[in-house]
Amino acid sequence: MAANTGDSEGVTETLQKIKKMGQARLTREEKKKMRRALDAIGVPEFGSFLEQRGVQAAEEVLARGETTMLQVNVGLYCNQACTHCHVESSPKRTETMSSETVDRIIEVLAVSPSVSTLDITGGAPEMNAAFRPLVEGATALGIEVIDRCNLTVMVEPGMEWLGDFLVANRVRIVASLPCYSQENVDTQRGGKVFERSIAGLRMLNALGYGVPGSGLKLDLVYNPGGAFLPPPQEMLQSKYAEELEQNFGIVFNELFTMTNMPIKRFADLLYKQGKLQEYMQLLIDSFNPGTVDSIMCRSLVSVAHDGSLYDCDFNQALAMPLQAGATPSSRSIYTVDNLDELTGAAVNTGNHCFGCTAGMGSS
Repeated sequence: MAANTGDSEGVTETLQKIKKMGQARLTREEKKKMRRALDAIGVPEFGSFLEQRGVQAAEEVLARGETTMLQVNVGLYCNQACTHCHVESSPKRTETMSSETVDRIIEVLAVSPSVSTLDITGGAPEMNAAFRPLVEGATALGIEVIDRCNLTVMVEPGMEWLGDFLVANRVRIVASLPCYSQENVDTQRGGKVFERSIAGLRMLNALGYGVPGSGLKLDLVYNPGGAFLPPPQEMLQSKYAEELEQNFGIVFNELFTMTNMPIKRFADLLYKQGKLQEYMQLLIDSFNPGTVDSIMCRSLVSVAHDGSLYDCDFNQALAMPLQAGATPSSRSIYTVDNLDELTGAAVNTGNHCFGCTAGMGSS
């Protein structure tokens, strides 16, 4: 279950934000209009689009390769409620991973030698009881662990143990910071999130994260604040490094850019702004065939809190499970023998896949 956050000011503000968001939720008729807006673009099925662009032949499918990363969503509880969140996490979500599912994941990792990385996400994964045993189990197997951290969790009441735990297990931090300015971050993620994110970054730096020579990696993630693609990653990283060090004395290792997926909460926002069709057209017009060979679904398996399996966490959010491939594949961590048996399975694709193939792709 989620950690007790007491009278957290951040959670209280997020709950107030959700109340306002709830008043603007799409009605059933509006959701029908949203689907019609997508149809109006005339977007071909993703596989057919790849065929039209000469990326693959008609008889081929986008197939899974060897699984090198297992991404685990341990639960949807979060102390934030971001406008771009594709899994719609918030302090109101109660879905959480059981200890039995954690044990099964470690068992499967032990017999899947191709997997070198465990990527733990949520919600705020650290606020879920599954986080610590997953980290410890994977670390004991010699697998690198990534924590998808929202930074504000570092300053939540009851999370004082987190920093030392991350250091002890040499966990790699991949932290969401959608901008280096307070106004942009708070607009996208909620009031005072930027202030608390900076506090979290300073705590991580004090522990050695992002500091040259420490061996403790601290990477940041940029998400666009609206219906546009991220700028070139190298240019933006230089700007982040300059602004964060000059203004706050903060250092980090790398910056990754993420294209926002037109699904769930972000799709609702785009529709409300009248920009859903425009954004889908942008993704299609920005298609980059060079991204297809390295698209994450070809080497990643996503596990939901209940143990069900997906090609990526976007498919997980849309309830699009793994498909059968060259060998029978499983849709649950409980019935798969090892992750090697998923090699060759056809990737389950949809219109949102254009988000991972637009521009420079999505990390």
